[in-house]
Amino acid sequence: MKTMFKLSRTVAVSAAAWLVLGSGLAQAQSKPWNDLGRAATPAEVKAWDIDVRPDFKGLPKGAGSVILGEGVWMAKCASCHGDFGESNEVFTPIVGGTTAKDIQTGRVAALVAGAPPSAPQTTTFMKVATLSTLWDYVNRAMPWNNPKTLSPDEVFGVTAYMLNLANIVPADFVLSDQNIAEVQKRMPNRNGMVFYEPMWKVNGKGDVKNVACMKDCEFDPRVKSYLPDFARDAHGNIQQQNRGIGPVRGVDTTKPPAKTLAGTTAAVAAPAAAPAAAKGPNVNNLLAANACTACHGMKNKIVGPGFNEIAAKHKGKANLEAYLIGKIKNGGSGVFGAIPMPAQPQVKDADAQAMAQWIAAGAQ
Repeated sequence: MKTMFKLSRTVAVSAAAWLVLGSGLAQAQSKPWNDLGRAATPAEVKAWDIDVRPDFKGLPKGAGSVILGEGVWMAKCASCHGDFGESNEVFTPIVGGTTAKDIQTGRVAALVAGAPPSAPQTTTFMKVATLSTLWDYVNRAMPWNNPKTLSPDEVFGVTAYMLNLANIVPADFVLSDQNIAEVQKRMPNRNGMVFYEPMWKVNGKGDVKNVACMKDCEFDPRVKSYLPDFARDAHGNIQQQNRGIGPVRGVDTTKPPAKTLAGTTAAVAAPAAAPAAAKGPNVNNLLAANACTACHGMKNKIVGPGFNEIAAKHKGKANLEAYLIGKIKNGGSGVFGAIPMPAQPQVKDADAQAMAQWIAAGAQ
């Protein structure tokens, strides 16, 4: 019995040694990037975990009145979405197309198959089913030029203002984390969501039938989504607005379109070279970084006038550079119509000066 025990112990020790040796070999052969990075801390996860779910889990505490929301709206939202949610030629309307009966039934009648349209186009409140979606989007993405800068109370107020425009809550209403679930019960299209079961079946059949062609395929390889010439530079040079690493590249929209497929020539695929011996900051980069090209085209109106139109209108104006800096930083309205220019206090003074100098010199 002693001999058997000693033998068994020897075998066990040998096996353990091989396990340790094997583990060391595996570690030695592991990829170098396996040890990169670290687990996110609870504080880091919490900072990113800001979504609000349909059951309002994740909604912060707070409250905002319709009156509060109206003030925030006029200062930071109306320039794109209109004073009353009617929006403009760039954005679709937020309100309209819903009725008092829709609020009662929870289904927008105009969206039911076969129903006549009640509005020229589908508005936000016709489509959205959950109030949490609206609150969450405003909180994370608005205002467009400076997202995530609204306080929870301001988001509650802006949401209340939109709900009032849609005749869902009265003008003296205060929306809060305590009553938002009750307001959800008055959303016009709360019963409009559709559950498509085949998408959730892992063993289900596809909803299309096709055979993949692997050789001598007949198809049209031409790219048909080129921007028209008049719109190529409407948002500035697309190439300079894309990151310089990885496969993503934007074409140089300051140049005529390529005669071959996009991305097949070095001239199209390579990122733009930095200007040699530049005398100052790249204005195109400043315009893109500060979201100016979201509302202003280089040579045409989008929401606001084109930069060339601004330069032409104020050509020869005394103290033009200081005037333009004031407009950039403080906003204004009435010069090019009723749509106001929102204030941009986050723009650095040096950047505002560079952009103003460029416009004053003719925006070329």
